[in-house]
Amino acid sequence: MVYHKNPLYSAVSLVGVFISLSCIYVTLAAPFIAAVQILIYAGAIMVLVVFVIMLLNLDEDKPLNRLRYLYALGGGLGVILLAQTFFIFYAVMRAPKVPADQTLSPGKTMTIGQAMYTEYLLPVEIVGVLLLMAVIGGVILARKLSPPQLELVVEHELELRNEED
Repeated sequence: MVYHKNPLYSAVSLVGVFISLSCIYVTLAAPFIAAVQILIYAGAIMVLVVFVIMLLNLDEDKPLNRLRYLYALGGGLGVILLAQTFFIFYAVMRAPKVPADQTLSPGKTMTIGQAMYTEYLLPVEIVGVLLLMAVIGGVILARKLSPPQLELVVEHELELRNEED
């Protein structure tokens, strides 16, 4: 995600990072947070980020194959990750079955909803306002000037330069 020169490729790679993070949440017995991670972040937020990138009309660079050696490195790391995953499944199957404590449920929907709309209501609202400000800022940055507005801006700049001389 970090090595891409094209910001659109980086944004799409970030979707993969968000999906990987949701897999970690599943392994931590928090299925609701994992689903929210995919729906909100990998879905809605990344669509918004890709939309803003497309609005900015960034020039696309020609694809470079300067990092070809990373394909072999990525494949090797993928094999290691796969072996680690199988080892974890094997270790979980061999572990003794111990009943879990049913009183604590940090990943359940009711617990999260109750905390979000009672104790953490203000931070949730602040995050909503910040996201709205980010959307408005992205639209303002991507807004193109119409030809008459562009002529007015150029004339104003020329007048300022003539006044300085």
